[in-house]
Amino acid sequence: TGAGDGVGDVGNRRVLGCCTPLYPILLVQEERRFPGLEDLSPKPRPTKLPPSEFMQVADSTWLVLSVVSNGCAPSGCQATGVTKIARSVIAPLAEHHVSVLMLSTYQTDFILVRERDLPVVIHTLAGEFDIYKEENGESVPVPCDDASNGFLKPKPAASPTLHPVQSPQNRFCVLTVAPDTLPAIATMLIDVLFYSHSPPREPAASGQDLDSFTFFAFSLIEGYISIVMDAETQKRFPSDLLLTSSSGELWRMVRIGGQPLGFDECGIVAQIAEPLAAVDISAYYISTFNFDHALVPEEGITEVIQLLQKRQEGGR
Repeated sequence: TGAGDGVGDVGNRRVLGCCTPLYPILLVQEERRFPGLEDLSPKPRPTKLPPSEFMQVADSTWLVLSVVSNGCAPSGCQATGVTKIARSVIAPLAEHHVSVLMLSTYQTDFILVRERDLPVVIHTLAGEFDIYKEENGESVPVPCDDASNGFLKPKPAASPTLHPVQSPQNRFCVLTVAPDTLPAIATMLIDVLFYSHSPPREPAASGQDLDSFTFFAFSLIEGYISIVMDAETQKRFPSDLLLTSSSGELWRMVRIGGQPLGFDECGIVAQIAEPLAAVDISAYYISTFNFDHALVPEEGITEVIQLLQKRQEGGR
């Protein structure tokens, strides 16, 4: 999956890049075999993925908006986190009823929006951002004058559903790996991804702490690798090959959703990002096919849970 130019300061405005179409996919493992996946070779412009009993594909095609602080490339800095863009990007899109998915990686942050919603996205963000798209490997300005035609100020929407949140007790690491060392851990990655999983468990009550749950996220974006794993799983890998920040910070997770969230509801990311931004708590955010997950600094988890519980109680 490619990334665009990102969000960065350009004079008094900022830059937002958008590019490659994506399909959110849920792979269903059966008898530890994945027949047919060898036929899903990447295409420059995917149109439709073939049906498969081993795979669920979201109906819509999604576009990537890349988010980078200070205009640096994804390889040049770590992610800014969802709370840094809560007011400038996440909240305005929620107000205009745009459903978003979020993917924070070790290097940068990505927002996914439906391809059909792109005109609304451009109209919503053009007042604050210079927006570029990727064409043939180059960044091309997106004309915003025509995008505003026919758009009205959004009508007040009904209060969004406040989804329950749960926090497992295990601690997580956000890591990267040098691409040339990836073959050295490939066997371990395959084992963790496909052979060390546990079956899905029933959601716990809102705010209830879980002993632990399995979460492992691997992303490869334009050659840059990002991994999120729990601290116990990290011990299975060679310590000299996994790179983390100089502080070696550990994170706790908040999972959003008591039941699978789907893709149509708006404001899910905003209802987590905005409260955390208000108290200046940083967070990585990862949307998956069924649930959303926020990673917050370990020392801040108690404050985060209390903050989100109060928000839920206030919305009843």
